[in-house]
Amino acid sequence: MDIKNSDAAEVLIDCQSVWKVFGEKSTEAIRSITQRGLTKKQILQEFNCVVGVSDASLQVRRGEIFCIMGLSGSGKSTLIRLLNRLIAPSLGKVLVKGRDIAALNDADLRQMRAKNIGMVFQSVALLPQRNVLENAAFGLEVQGVGRDERNRAAEAALAKVGLADWTQRYPSELSGGMQQRVGLARALTSDPEIILMDEPFSALDPLIRRQLQDEFRQLTKDLGKSAVFITHDLDEAIRIGDRIAIMKDGVIIQVGTAEEIVMNPADQYVADFVAGISRLHLVKAHSLMAPVAGYAGNVDALPRCAPDADIDALIGAITGGHSDAVAIADNGGIVGIVTIRNLLLGVRGETADASRAA
Repeated sequence: MDIKNSDAAEVLIDCQSVWKVFGEKSTEAIRSITQRGLTKKQILQEFNCVVGVSDASLQVRRGEIFCIMGLSGSGKSTLIRLLNRLIAPSLGKVLVKGRDIAALNDADLRQMRAKNIGMVFQSVALLPQRNVLENAAFGLEVQGVGRDERNRAAEAALAKVGLADWTQRYPSELSGGMQQRVGLARALTSDPEIILMDEPFSALDPLIRRQLQDEFRQLTKDLGKSAVFITHDLDEAIRIGDRIAIMKDGVIIQVGTAEEIVMNPADQYVADFVAGISRLHLVKAHSLMAPVAGYAGNVDALPRCAPDADIDALIGAITGGHSDAVAIADNGGIVGIVTIRNLLLGVRGETADASRAA
């Protein structure tokens, strides 16, 4: 299933106008934000309250990797902790599989965390006195699952993250990347539907980080899991996410696919973020093509590409065929034309329509 193009996929997490304001006067602070338009800084000065998340709404669908990206202090880590009620919202609802988690009693909340939601933090917090297998099985041990059963589940999870031969080693014997794999295996051992990841790779070397990003995305898709992934790095969000939410000062500024955000930034803040992002493998033909009727040449003589061909593939088609355009074909028919001008605009993150409007 193509999550990017499917609005029909089941919604597993539904945040509805969620607020988190820290401080004794949080109610007054929220009222002042909504009625007087006070900023995060003004709320701190007037009410001695810290705005963590401000009126956030989003949905995470089954099988989707949803990235929440923002700089330090943007509210992204606060938001992910609201998703499994590590902290309670000041206002609004968080529904997990249709259930308002704020309304769950302690036993039901523990059950939901155990069965439906796994979490991996930046600091993986492995138990140093326990070996890799025991660390991976720890969540099931807490649930009271028998040793043999939990070890079988942990061994299977460790095999999925490439640590089948390291079960008897201890955390001190592992590299940082391997420790993060153990943390992921620990989350997978209970077979949750949803995995929450709070900047799990940010402390790793760039090469190991990219490797784990690719492995995590592939593993999540192979297992059919849904994931919410927190990051301060837009490149990482683009590499991993099906959709991305960009946050600033507790507010979700924009939600969309990487291509949508790069091609149509919601404001100057987002535009500045995406300014240095390469469009070669990000922007697709369907975003660049113009109507066939506007092309003066022989359409039948043009090389053809699919609507999801990226800019790099389109450039290859044009240079390989020595033509001035590419015909975009779908279901046996020509649905659009991408010219050299369209390509150059795409490299800049623009479309022909946007260029004419400007």
